[in-house]
Amino acid sequence: MTAAPLPVVCAALGEPTRWTVLTHLGEGPMSASALAKVMPVSRQAIGKHLEVLREVGLVVSEQRGREVVYVAVGARLNALARELDRIGRAWDTRLQRIKSLAEEPDADPG
Repeated sequence: MTAAPLPVVCAALGEPTRWTVLTHLGEGPMSASALAKVMPVSRQAIGKHLEVLREVGLVVSEQRGREVVYVAVGARLNALARELDRIGRAWDTRLQRIKSLAEEPDADPG
C-alpha cells in the first residue's frame, strides 16, 4: 500500500474521534471492541474510524488468536511529526525576520 500524502493524513486526524482512537492506540495495541468500551462510540463506528486510519497508514491490524488488534504505525506518525516540526521552524524563522525588521531603527528619518 502506498502511503497517503500527509495532507490526507492530517484530514483523517481532523476528525476528533479518530484522533482519540489514535491516542488510545499510542498507549498500546487494542481491538475495536476494547476501544468501544473506553469511548462513547459504537463498535461499528470504531471499525469505520479504524479503517480510515488504516487507509492513510497510521494503523495496521494484526490477528492475535481470535481477535484483531490495531497498532499505531510509529514510523508514519514520526514522518508526520517531522513535517509539522519543519513547518513550525520555517514559521519561526519568518516571524523572527519580521521582528528584526520591525525593531530595526530607520537609517535616515529625513
